[in-house]
Amino acid sequence: MSDKHRARARRPPSTFRCRRCNLDVPADAPGTAHRNHCPNCLWSRHLDDDVPGDRDARCGAGMEPVAVSVRGDGEWVLVHRCTACHVVHLNRTAGDDSPLLLFQLAVKPLARTPFPLDWLARI
Repeated sequence: MSDKHRARARRPPSTFRCRRCNLDVPADAPGTAHRNHCPNCLWSRHLDDDVPGDRDARCGAGMEPVAVSVRGDGEWVLVHRCTACHVVHLNRTAGDDSPLLLFQLAVKPLARTPFPLDWLARI
């Protein structure tokens, strides 16, 4: 195999198909160097183990977006949990992620309180 052909074979794809919603997702995204989730449904695939972009995970199952977290600098990150091995990863949000879905994840704890809301009136 020629060097030119090998270099082309190692180049990461410019798009990937979301396994959840079938959207063709551009590999580059504003705000992140290693896009790993769909901006439409926020689902990911368990491809990385320890290092973002390493693609060393053997699992390959779907990673469900379960929450958002906010870093000290104010950056939002997605919390993904693998549907097969249950590992949890934090992933930077991208500039083209669905604002509605991000907001729904952010308010989910308020909609599912661990106590009845009428208890607040008693305080």
